[in-house]
Amino acid sequence: MWTIPMGTTLSPNYNKLPIYYPSRVHKSSLSHHLSRSGICKASQVVEIFPLVSPEIVVREARIEDCWEVAETHCSSFFPEYSFPLDFVLRLDRLLALVFGLSVPPGCRRTCLVAVTGASEDDTFTVGDDDLKIAGFGAKISLNKGYVAGILTLDTVADFLPRKGPLRQRRTGIAYVSNVAVRERYRRKGIAKRLIEKAEAQARTWGCRSIALHCDLNNPGAINLYRSQGFKSITIPEGAKWPQPRTAPDMQFNFMMKLLDTN
Repeated sequence: MWTIPMGTTLSPNYNKLPIYYPSRVHKSSLSHHLSRSGICKASQVVEIFPLVSPEIVVREARIEDCWEVAETHCSSFFPEYSFPLDFVLRLDRLLALVFGLSVPPGCRRTCLVAVTGASEDDTFTVGDDDLKIAGFGAKISLNKGYVAGILTLDTVADFLPRKGPLRQRRTGIAYVSNVAVRERYRRKGIAKRLIEKAEAQARTWGCRSIALHCDLNNPGAINLYRSQGFKSITIPEGAKWPQPRTAPDMQFNFMMKLLDTN
């Protein structure tokens, strides 16, 4: 089954969108984090006191999820944008999902989605296997709102220090980014379930650990990751450590968890 990567594209009139968005907890201050470049420096509010929602299913994204994934991503990271800019951003994300297929040799990337239980039976779609998008047969879903949350997982190691004088990519470490949950589905344990699924996926890839960056100003997100077994890693002072491409003044907490490969 083909799954969707969470890549990036260049829009003619907009800066390149960052491929990772750290979490912030103060939703009321979102407008403060909107930069003139058109990039939102804020992210979703993670659920601090989750209630597990049994009707939510977490799986790898499919081609028919493309628009819903783009909608979830933009509504979480660009909540203050209105038409036509919001539509342009969603279209940019859609194109990134469909055509962002390439990863370095030996690397993996996938997008996980948390979908409502009714999505499989109630989704209205157009097209069939004869419809080709990026060379793949697909149906396009027009059912708005069935994707409740998203998460990107990869082994590209863009934000991990390189090894040796040849600056080789690190292997065996899965990286979590773009965690977003739609507002009406928050506080239902969806972010927790996305992380659990990401860990399971990382094990199938043979990874020995999983890592992420989290905004230091979001204690709720940090506590969530700690409850899942992630530990903060102290970065040596003066170390050249690649950080997510968001706001240059944003400070991050790098967190990692060893995976039980047994």
